[in-house]
Amino acid sequence: MGTSTTFQGKLLSLQSNLLNFAYMLTSNYDDAYDLLQDTTLKALDNEEKYVDNVNFKGWVFTIMRNIFINNYRKVVRSSTVVDKTEDLYHLNLPQDSGFQTPEGSFAAMEITKAINSFSDEYRVPFSMHVAGYKYNEIAEKMNLPLGTVKSRIFFARQKLQQQFHDYR
Repeated sequence: MGTSTTFQGKLLSLQSNLLNFAYMLTSNYDDAYDLLQDTTLKALDNEEKYVDNVNFKGWVFTIMRNIFINNYRKVVRSSTVVDKTEDLYHLNLPQDSGFQTPEGSFAAMEITKAINSFSDEYRVPFSMHVAGYKYNEIAEKMNLPLGTVKSRIFFARQKLQQQFHDYR
């Protein structure tokens, strides 16, 4: 029973740090509080998986980061619409794109088109980085050295900057 009390005490002492991190991730106080609550519940549910010699703060922050990334991916997946109607009726409906101006929508389409024109060796790591993956995660998933991943992302950024130098 004493270790459970210690675990909960450690978790409670991190709440303000976790809230700051959640706000940094979400940029919205309501979403940050939701993320904090989800993280606290997940940490409590997985208390038996925590090993004493592991950095507790790092363990809890990793839980929060993973919840944030999973929620982000869920939102992206749920916002993808596949029109299976015979005459593509849904594709022809006017939709709010979220862009303030037609120029903003055009610029985003042009940037996406430019990224998609990159060879896989540049496009994949760059897209993963933009999606929130860390350099080491990309290196691990692509089975590449960390330096290679960093340089490919750097060169992809440079290519974009060169292609869109007149947009500044």
